[in-house]
Formats: sequence, structure tokens, C-alpha cells
Amino acid sequence: MTETKPLPLHPVLRIDFPQAERLGRGKILLLEHIRETGSISAAGRAMDMSYRRAWLLVSALNAMFSQASVESQRGGKQGGGAAVTPFGEELILRFRAMEAKLAQAMAEDLLWLDDHRADGTATAPAPRS
Repeated sequence: MTETKPLPLHPVLRIDFPQAERLGRGKILLLEHIRETGSISAAGRAMDMSYRRAWLLVSALNAMFSQASVESQRGGKQGGGAAVTPFGEELILRFRAMEAKLAQAMAEDLLWLDDHRADGTATAPAPRS
């Protein structure tokens, strides 16, 4: 039987804004998909979400900052589409840089946690009475 090593640990960055807005990897990934596809709809499909959900996330992103992250145009002769703005591109770059800094700053602690986590084959101790 081959032994499989559990997936490595990694921190997840989420920034909480006032009024319950959040910026995390999901919104950034959506921006990256919009950049690749030129479409909010296609970006949503790539992430297994409805167009409405993707549109609501883009709307939330655009409302969070003084500049829009995504500009869209309605369908017509040219067809609809969406583009990540220069501000959105900078947001992607800065968020990914923050993720890298976080992982680097926590690397030693993550290794320690990884060395001490259960491998999934151990049984949990019996509850105390």
C-alpha cells in the first residue's frame, strides 16, 4: 500500500473591510478569469458559479474601491464583454504579493504545524467523562 502525504498547509488571506465587505482569493480569482476570458459570464462558469453571483461579486469589488476593477459593456453588434481595469490589474498583483508575503512570514510556523498534525490514520482520543 502506498502512503499518501497530506496536502501541505497554506495560509489563506482575507481582508475584512468596514460594512462587512471582504477581499479574498475568490474575488481575485474571479478577476483573473475575467482577464483571461473577457467575460463575467465565462469567468463565473470557470469557477462553477452563476452569472448573477459573478456579477454581484464584480459589483461588490467595484463598490469597495474608489476606482473600478472591472468595466463591462452590454451586448450589441460587438457583443458584450468585460475587462479588468488597470486598477484591477494592480489589485491582482498586490493581493498575490500579500499572499506570498504571508506565506513567507508564516513558513516556519506552518512547517511546525505540518510536522505535528495528525496524518489522518490516528484515532481520536476517547472523550473524558
